[in-house]
Amino acid sequence: MMQFSISRTKKGPLREKEDFLGNRPTVALIDINALGNNYRRIRGLIQASTGMMAVVKANAYGHGDVEVSRELEALGCEFFGVAFAGEGARLREAGIQSPIVVLGGVTPEEIEEVFRFELTPVVYDIKTAGLLNKHAARTGKRRPVHVKIDSGMGRLGLLPEDVPLFFRRFAALDNLFLEGMLSHFAETYGEDSAFSEKQLSTFLHAVDTARKTGCSPVYTYMANSAAIVDFRKSHFNLVRPGLMLYGVYPESGLREKIRLDPVLSLKTRILQLKKVPPGFSVSYGRTFVTSRESLIATIPIGYGDGLPRSLTGRGEVIVRGRRAPMVGAICMDLTMVDVTGIDGVEAGDDVVLIGTQDGETITAEEIAEKAGTIPYEVLCSISGRVPRLTV
Repeated sequence: MMQFSISRTKKGPLREKEDFLGNRPTVALIDINALGNNYRRIRGLIQASTGMMAVVKANAYGHGDVEVSRELEALGCEFFGVAFAGEGARLREAGIQSPIVVLGGVTPEEIEEVFRFELTPVVYDIKTAGLLNKHAARTGKRRPVHVKIDSGMGRLGLLPEDVPLFFRRFAALDNLFLEGMLSHFAETYGEDSAFSEKQLSTFLHAVDTARKTGCSPVYTYMANSAAIVDFRKSHFNLVRPGLMLYGVYPESGLREKIRLDPVLSLKTRILQLKKVPPGFSVSYGRTFVTSRESLIATIPIGYGDGLPRSLTGRGEVIVRGRRAPMVGAICMDLTMVDVTGIDGVEAGDDVVLIGTQDGETITAEEIAEKAGTIPYEVLCSISGRVPRLTV
């Protein structure tokens, strides 16, 4: 694996040397200590006998799946969750040894890859289970699977009425064993808990049905980040944190219940400054026109890097410890910022899009609210052309 050395320039963030992306000033900095702090705080909310499955799908929510998984494995994380087989194979090739569960299920074309890389598939239909059983027979080893129950999410999983027949048939598959059963909450657990309670009951009934057919899962799990904090009776013997590991709150009310440290900062530098007169239009469509003499900074980041175009006219950045508004339409590679009135601003100055500078902070949650989306999407959308630097 290519190793990067890190240095700090006089003006600018931590940067890579000899980076294949050309030493871009636009970087995502990954605070590995913050990740460890969040992991330990989540551990503090669960019983010592309860395991943890770190969800590292979608490149660890944009944070870099390999480095995140290596750190969490070193800290003792028991399982990792990915969306599809290729994500799990990538982690195996990077040296991750812990069990990796393919939460999004597997297609027939992925089964060989699942077994080759010792991945654990999630299944939700007997046909796929049968195919896995046949492939497992060829390997001469009994293979673990996890079975997903649709307790009310309306996505992947066995419907409650299909559970009895599924497990009667599953019990006859000699080359598979039921390592886990899982489900997924449709809502964060808040003041109105009725639907979550119903889901929990549905899931527990499915687990009981499986046991009556002789299929007893080693692990049962349902608790995501929010439920780990707010719905402790859903912990069972395995929990499945995702967003909270990365220092972002699934809902604002959780801020009072657990301290989290943001893991990712998104930074760049000013490319060019222009002093322009009143009536000067900026960017495509001329949607922004200056009302006064203004100082406009152009920064090298755009929607091609994952900056939501919907932040046009709404977004802000931090320059020299002060907020400055994005102006004009966000472009693929460039964004303009009005830095009028910020004393001493120069080309080459650091610009923070997510993170903290001189006591001023912009969070992924704030960006999501302004962009009309969720923080998950903000983080996952940071594209591969933005280098991730572990600091």
